[in-house]
Amino acid sequence: MRQIVLDTETTGLDQQLGHRVIEVACVEVINRKITGGHFQRYINPEREIDDGAKKVHGLTEIFLSDKPKFNEIVDEFLGFIAGSELIIHNAPFDVAFLNNELSLCKREGLTLHVESILDSLVLAKTMYPGKRNSLDALCDRHKIDNSRRSLHGALLDSRLLAECYLSMTRGQESLLIAEIDEPSYQEDVDLGYDVPELIVASVSEEELSAHKTYLQNLSNENSRDCIWMCGDSSEEG
Repeated sequence: MRQIVLDTETTGLDQQLGHRVIEVACVEVINRKITGGHFQRYINPEREIDDGAKKVHGLTEIFLSDKPKFNEIVDEFLGFIAGSELIIHNAPFDVAFLNNELSLCKREGLTLHVESILDSLVLAKTMYPGKRNSLDALCDRHKIDNSRRSLHGALLDSRLLAECYLSMTRGQESLLIAEIDEPSYQEDVDLGYDVPELIVASVSEEELSAHKTYLQNLSNENSRDCIWMCGDSSEEG
């Protein structure tokens, strides 16, 4: 199973007010292993960045001025995430921004390019109701080192979220391993020792008759049929 853990940074909080994506990053997870495959691009938003947003991610208009526009990286981005399950923390926020960018590029919405989208914030709230479930809080809870996270960065945050998600869903790992690594049957297996010949004991008609008589006597003594007689194939129900 291929999963992509995704994060974005933006110029502000509301794409309906014209705010844009300025960084998108993805980390690849296959069969619950972080592969090292990733996608990350800074993007020129062609607009100013809110002061509050700058304090979160530290990205400036000058730094982004020579970076590609979203329509220049859209094909590479869609190719990387194609057919995967996306894992996003607070997914409605990132999905709304990415859908806006895709719309400006005359492309279909995000859900038509991927298998599904999982909101890890919803998962965390289900697992830890009433507790803080920010990415930093999840890192603390799952003992994941986030000491390099002085500012938000989409690639670092995607990697941290991937580790948090795998830790939160660790109980699923045994199911997946059983599904992938189920051993196939082999007729000739060297066990390293001699297997003794199986002895099959046969029962005579006289012994079968004596056994039935014994069971019938048990039934008579207890005024009910003995449970071992209920499955007697000689009786028809």
